[in-house]
Amino acid sequence: NKLEGLKTIAVTTNGINLTRLLPWLKEAGLNAINISLDTLVPAKFEFIVRRKGTNLSSKATVLILAGMCLFYLQVNCVVMRGFNEDEVLDFVDFTKDLPLDVRFIEYMPFDGKYCCFEILLGQK
Repeated sequence: NKLEGLKTIAVTTNGINLTRLLPWLKEAGLNAINISLDTLVPAKFEFIVRRKGTNLSSKATVLILAGMCLFYLQVNCVVMRGFNEDEVLDFVDFTKDLPLDVRFIEYMPFDGKYCCFEILLGQK
């Protein structure tokens, strides 16, 4: 955070270890957090992160961070047909009164032809 002209230090996380690391990250200058939260359903969340017992960590983290108002907070939700597209309105309802931004991101499978950086830029 000591680099000249640096305005934002952000992290993208699913929130599982964020509570434990938050004091250190805040001390390092963190001022923006992107929470990856693709589902509000506990069993689906555990399937995505491939860990048992973490089903509410991201949802709880979003609520805690929104209440703290210390960071710019954004929730990223990758919408996947047949998995969570039926939860979009639930996400809207969950976040509508919280001080954060929500991004619904289209799922784009990677087939190995192009590197991820080029796909994000829309170039081949």
